[in-house]
Amino acid sequence: MPKIRQDTLPGKEKLVADLQRVIADAEELMQATAHQTEGKVAELRERISDNLRDARHKLADAEDAIKEKTREVARATDDYVHEHPWSAIGAAAGLGLVVGLLISRR
Repeated sequence: MPKIRQDTLPGKEKLVADLQRVIADAEELMQATAHQTEGKVAELRERISDNLRDARHKLADAEDAIKEKTREVARATDDYVHEHPWSAIGAAAGLGLVVGLLISRR
């Protein structure tokens, strides 16, 4: 079974969500300053527009990478369960026992 760092997936998903928020905020700022056509402001808006376009493409690439990594983890888990069914059943039963004990303590 290939070793896959599972702790990095949630961090990457959060990063993608944060970047989406930043892009949305920047686009909103661009719309709010659309009426200003002075030299520096127009130049800055053009540069920001180019950077936002690049960021959207990189964000799409990052989302694709996360989806592919998630598929790899799912495949690896499926392969492991098929190769070691009793270990998987034991682990699931143990986890269920721990969760049940934690819930019953409330």
